[in-house]
Amino acid sequence: MPALRSELREPLRALRDPVAEATGRARSNREEHRQARKQSKLGRFVHTYGWRAYALPLLVIWTIVALYMTFYGSAEQPTADAEGPAQGPPTIGAAGTAIIGAPPKGLTQFDASLPTGVLPAGGPFTLAGEKTWHIVPGTAPQVGQGTAKVFTYTVEVENGIDTASFGGDDGFARMVTETLNNPKSWTHNPQFAFVRVDGNSGVRPDFRVSLTSPMTVRDGCGYDIPLEASCYNPRYTDGEPRVFINVARWVRGAVPFQGDVGSYRQYLINHEVGHAIGYQRHEQCPEDGGLAPVMMQQTFATNNDDAARFDPGTITPDGKSCRFNPWPYPIA
Repeated sequence: MPALRSELREPLRALRDPVAEATGRARSNREEHRQARKQSKLGRFVHTYGWRAYALPLLVIWTIVALYMTFYGSAEQPTADAEGPAQGPPTIGAAGTAIIGAPPKGLTQFDASLPTGVLPAGGPFTLAGEKTWHIVPGTAPQVGQGTAKVFTYTVEVENGIDTASFGGDDGFARMVTETLNNPKSWTHNPQFAFVRVDGNSGVRPDFRVSLTSPMTVRDGCGYDIPLEASCYNPRYTDGEPRVFINVARWVRGAVPFQGDVGSYRQYLINHEVGHAIGYQRHEQCPEDGGLAPVMMQQTFATNNDDAARFDPGTITPDGKSCRFNPWPYPIA
């Protein structure tokens, strides 16, 4: 019994050593909790996610900018269809006095023996007219949307030209109107629209599509290089923008353009009217074996090596050769 009382008098032992390593659930750090309660929600977010807290807002901003450029930025660009080999963008309504379409003046490197520019054999045509024109009667309603410009035009024939062999004046006017109204022509681009007017409309046209004799064309387009050409002259002697369609080419076509004469006439109209509506430069063949751009001078060449000899300041010889093409948008 004394031994038992001796054990009872001993002090109680602690059940765990306060300095020993914890073996159960770690106690929470009260200081850390107090600091966390003092932080704002933003501070706790940054503390939790670190660098990702800064990256996420930037990612959201970049996403918004990308979506805006995709759905709104592209809508501000011209809605021209990329299916057609036509240069762009046009300088719509640009004033100027330079003749566009004839071989460049002062070309000393021109080889007169080049067969591609020579007028082919064919039917007869009027060599010289009277240097005055009459409007072919007839109108046509607007074709195309014309979001940038609605062009008015007349169809005219130089006095003295015999048109009987190709359908008369009306035949020429019909080809011009039907070509410009074709969905493969310029109005496939919603920027453009055409309205044909005549002398009874009381409207001053934006340009005149004028069938013209070679001798008058030489006056209106130049003849520094002895080739029969067509051209666009924005300020002829009467002060009117005039699309000169050379009757010699209208009747006989061109050697490089290996299609039928009807297709060549469509090309001639589209090409020269292209100058009138704002396409001031000529183009070269972009892809070997592809369709030639309508603004390539297919009257003189459909390959870049020959074209560069006619227009060395614009065309780069690279061996590429294209197929003839009368349309701005041939896949429309």
